[in-house]
Amino acid sequence: MHRSLRDLMDFPTIFRLRVIGYNQDDFATYIMVRVRRFAPEINEDNINARLSNGGKYCAVTVSFVAESEEQLYAIYADLSQDQRVLFLL
Repeated sequence: MHRSLRDLMDFPTIFRLRVIGYNQDDFATYIMVRVRRFAPEINEDNINARLSNGGKYCAVTVSFVAESEEQLYAIYADLSQDQRVLFLL
């Protein structure tokens, strides 16, 4: 049985997207700009970034108000195509 996000979440909802990728070319800012195309209210206050112990990877958490299942799917689809993005949670 296929369940949609609407079965699990009430929209709008505060959503925390976690993106893990290579720490290069200001990865956190890059992710913020990409996600902002789908959630324009995002700014630097909505971003938290942490580097791995060796500094090779960066984990970015973006907090925003998700308006719909379609919006989340669009963000995940967009970011999953980027070669620097390793994981989306």
